Amino acid sequence: MPDLVKRLVRICKVGAIVAVGVGVVRAARRSGSPAVTGQATWQPLVDEPGATKRTGMVQFTEPATLTVASTPAPTWVEPVDGACPLSHPIKGNAGSGIFHVPGGMSYERTVPERCYATEADAEADGFRRAKR
Repeated sequence: MPDLVKRLVRICKVGAIVAVGVGVVRAARRSGSPAVTGQATWQPLVDEPGATKRTGMVQFTEPATLTVASTPAPTWVEPVDGACPLSHPIKGNAGSGIFHVPGGMSYERTVPERCYATEADAEADGFRRAKR
């Protein structure tokens, strides 16, 4: 058993020596900061022709009216607590692309991902009606 301990201590010493050596080599390889010559390597900024310089107080013009592109309102809503609201009773399953209507065979056990107000809305969104 003492031989095993001596062997482990020897291995740890060698590992420490190697780690210090690697650190010294890495530190020697690092390059220093670039030399500062005091000369700019880019062109100085030049005023554009025709640009007017302004001094004094800044005057603002009337704000332009913003036009927002009207996007159609979504035809579906998120389920609330895993159920569709009364205004959107049709359950849509995005994974299968199928929608279920109230009274259908799988309606009660279907967990909705989207809820639609009408069958036409579900079909317009790319879903098809369940066969049963």
